[in-house]
Amino acid sequence: MKMKAVEVRKLSAAELDAKLVELKKDLFNLRLQHATNQLDNPIRIAEVKKDIARVKTILREQQGR
Repeated sequence: MKMKAVEVRKLSAAELDAKLVELKKDLFNLRLQHATNQLDNPIRIAEVKKDIARVKTILREQQGR
């Protein structure tokens, strides 16, 4: 599930922090699956990384206000 920036901007700072933790756990699990050759879709790792970057960018924007 790829997140859109418009959807992420609607979340509060606390929700963004929770989402960031969730995405980092997902990334860890995907990397673990990849290391043990159990990962079906390696492109998913890149998608999760981009979602993490999206959330961090919007968090940084909100802190600047």
